Amino acid sequence: MQIEIIPYSPELKEYIKVLNYEWLEEYFHVEEGDRISLSNPQEQIIDKGGLIFFAKYGNEIVGTASLLKKTDSIFELGKMAVSKNVRGLGIGKVLMEHCLKVARERNIEKLILYSNTILTPAIQLYRQYGFEEIELEQGVYERGNIKMEKKLF
Repeated sequence: MQIEIIPYSPELKEYIKVLNYEWLEEYFHVEEGDRISLSNPQEQIIDKGGLIFFAKYGNEIVGTASLLKKTDSIFELGKMAVSKNVRGLGIGKVLMEHCLKVARERNIEKLILYSNTILTPAIQLYRQYGFEEIELEQGVYERGNIKMEKKLF
């Protein structure tokens, strides 16, 4: 079955929340900042210059990833989630490759991300795609204990 990446549209709004809440509640808890951005993706991500993508597998939306604008040349790869029942099928890789392709097309110089080292498959994916650990500033996400970046240009 083919994995299709589709851009954000208002009728898909709930998927970013449902998919992210699933993993957040499994491993951590939903922080106030998550609640705000995931409940209002148009205002909190799109209207601020960011992008949201969804992975469609068959007739189901099973994954999501976002490029969150920090500056004109730096974006955060975030809000990345794949539904529990389809993990291991390479959906995260397809989302990652799409985000990297779009970032390069838009001349984004650097992607950053925040994660947690208990999320071993995610950290392995980031390293596989050339993300390197850098110094983590405090207070961005309670659950974040690692920050990584990838220079694109």
